[in-house]
Amino acid sequence: MPRKKAKYFYNTHTLKFEPIVVSWKQRFLKWFGQGAATITSAVIIVIAAYYTIDSPKDKQHKREVEKMMLEYEVVKIRLYDLEKILKDLQERDNNIYRSIFAAEPISDNVRRAGFGGANRYKDLEFYENSALMISARKRLDTLGKQMYVQSKSYDELSQLVKNKAEMIASIPAIQPISNKDLVRIASGFGMRIHPFYKTVKMHTGIDFTAPTGTEIYCTGNGIVVDTDKGSGYGHNVIIDHGFGYKTVYAHMHGIYVKQGQKVKRGDVLGTVGNTGLSMAPHLHYEVIKNGQKVDPVNYFYSDLTPEEYEKMLELASQHNQSFD
Repeated sequence: MPRKKAKYFYNTHTLKFEPIVVSWKQRFLKWFGQGAATITSAVIIVIAAYYTIDSPKDKQHKREVEKMMLEYEVVKIRLYDLEKILKDLQERDNNIYRSIFAAEPISDNVRRAGFGGANRYKDLEFYENSALMISARKRLDTLGKQMYVQSKSYDELSQLVKNKAEMIASIPAIQPISNKDLVRIASGFGMRIHPFYKTVKMHTGIDFTAPTGTEIYCTGNGIVVDTDKGSGYGHNVIIDHGFGYKTVYAHMHGIYVKQGQKVKRGDVLGTVGNTGLSMAPHLHYEVIKNGQKVDPVNYFYSDLTPEEYEKMLELASQHNQSFD
């Protein structure tokens, strides 16, 4: 094994080459310096690798973050679409549907009211993407609340539709006897000469002349509330149609219904007669709205064309004397 070559230096005092003698302290410092440099280099390399080279776990994490961001963009687009659809429904609700049924529109304050109480999104704070998660949650919560308000509005509209259909079926809308040619109008609503007292009195209905036994029809859905047989109206029937409407059918010969019975428009209530204070067989028909007797001629719109309505007004005003 070859020996390590000795190192010399020229001593100017002795004018000779003399061997260099390295102390143990110098050797230690040299070795220590080399070791420190090596360790420092290694640490620098490791740190640089840590920040520049992704580990398999880091790569997986980045892929998951990228996928999450892609999904968030999709959710954001869907949220925008849903918000747009809901806004259209809200506008139709306020400006069309609720207008049709004379219902008050829902105010923006009710539709867009916020959420009270403590911080609802505290559990989403301090995450890497907290801002995105909180923003998405807020939009979802707001959308959910607005959809709930809209759903309740549709429930209300559904009830209004039901009530509207019921009201349309209940309000008096046809003539109480068959009168296609309008020849049976004997006396209209207004001041008329009473046939017995020969004084001018308010005639609170319309008289339809017809032979005894002619069928009398119910003019709207309702409930029979009275079937009196002893008053000046003779045998008569009173129908409560709801919605503030009642109808009276007087001087009847036969009564086919009983008190408390439900009836529908077009049902036969009985027949024309000459009972009570009546000068000839006829039907005295009245419409009562919110306790006030009104002109029945305005409630024949399901039976009459505009031309027939004008003709009926003319006929009803021609007779100065009533039949009862």
